Amino acid sequence: QPSENPATPFSHLRQFRGEQPPNVASGNLIDCYKSATNEETHKLVAGYAHLLPEYDGNDGKGQGPRYCPSIFKKVERFPERTSHNSFLEPEGLNTNIVYPNGMSGPYPEEIQLKIMRSMIGLEKVDIIRPGYDVEYDFVNPQSLTHALETKTIGGLYLAGQICGTTGYEEAAAQGIIAGTNAGLAAAAATRGEKSPSPFLLGRDEGYIGVLIDDLVTRGTTEPYRMFTSRAEYRISLRADNADLRLTQKAIDYGLVTDEERITSLAARETLIEDRIEDLRKFRLFVTDWADRGGKDLMGGDQMSKKSGQKKSGEEVLGMPHVTLSAVERIIRDVQLEERNKAVLEEKERNDEQGQSASSIPDELSVPNVMEASPPAIYDTVEASIKYKSYVIRQHKDMESWRKAQGLRIPPDFIYDHASMPTLSKEEIEKLNLVRPATFADASQISGLTPQSLVYLYHCVQKRNKDRDWARRKADETKNRDKKEVSATMKE
Repeated sequence: QPSENPATPFSHLRQFRGEQPPNVASGNLIDCYKSATNEETHKLVAGYAHLLPEYDGNDGKGQGPRYCPSIFKKVERFPERTSHNSFLEPEGLNTNIVYPNGMSGPYPEEIQLKIMRSMIGLEKVDIIRPGYDVEYDFVNPQSLTHALETKTIGGLYLAGQICGTTGYEEAAAQGIIAGTNAGLAAAAATRGEKSPSPFLLGRDEGYIGVLIDDLVTRGTTEPYRMFTSRAEYRISLRADNADLRLTQKAIDYGLVTDEERITSLAARETLIEDRIEDLRKFRLFVTDWADRGGKDLMGGDQMSKKSGQKKSGEEVLGMPHVTLSAVERIIRDVQLEERNKAVLEEKERNDEQGQSASSIPDELSVPNVMEASPPAIYDTVEASIKYKSYVIRQHKDMESWRKAQGLRIPPDFIYDHASMPTLSKEEIEKLNLVRPATFADASQISGLTPQSLVYLYHCVQKRNKDRDWARRKADETKNRDKKEVSATMKE
């Protein structure tokens, strides 16, 4: 797999400047490769399982991360699988060391070598650093505030695996919050001042907010990993708008002081708002959109039913398969035609009045022509419009869910994949274990995502409606039978 080229920079500032990351710009790129386990690999993994260490937790089996299991756990959990992929990730630009993703396991080093050499492409591989496991104790994260300060010891902030998480990114995310709040508290203390308001992120502001809220309100029974599915507002929590969501808050708390970053944020906000407003104002008949962009642009065979309607550029972009570049091209073509027409009319007026023809009329008398959105705003403009209706529905769903927290869940409700295919294996497993009596109880189950809670609510509501309908039909049949019996007796 080759490196992405051109690449999407992590920094919005670099994107705003129109720059590529240095190694991409210089062409100093590397490839990633893939191998896979096979039946021979699995025989080795299972055959040497007795050499694995005995852990303190979970009756000697250990409580590893559910979604990043060791190769032994994968073979044990999925005996029907004959192969598991392993991405071979180069450790750097100037080294031949490669990290085999998904192959972790604390076998003796000579066994690890046998396992690795059983895989295609790795027959002659050498191990530089053998794999290992780390079993660790953690503090119950429910003993922390949302600022990651311990509730019992003021001024003590925790972050990382000690809070029950796994993964570099999860640790770094907590470090931002805990470090900021520790710094704010320490600075205030040195000045003899009261601790300021803590730096907090809500579930609707970022994945960091989701992670911390999950931990401190629900706790965790296994190493916690962050997934997009854990966020009820994930349609709004996108990479393209991360700076718009978070930079101003970072400025307010003194985390961002760079003038260029602050200025570029304001400029990006203005450019995005202006472009969305331009798309909202521009309107064409549906037939004109279809003529210029193809019939499929306006819904295919359904287009004739809307032929007398006008749609804005924003409405058209909100339709499936329509791209921002396609809409901008059509708008630009129309505006160029209007501009050329205005230039011609201006020239004809000048000729009639005997004035010298101006090659370029006053810009104020000639329609503007839309330029293509620069890369710095393209994704955000397109996503903001395309996801607009979904974001509205997302907020309505969550509002319905909040109102339903006190409702009871039928004690005989069946949790399985046949009736609830959207739920993960973990969620089905935990619902069957806890058997929550209310939706409020269900919301406290670690590992059950907000979106799954909304789905559970809809499933329970549907079951109740189906049950009520069946009861009504049964009552109607019963009453009809009684009337028929009564009529027969009278006869």
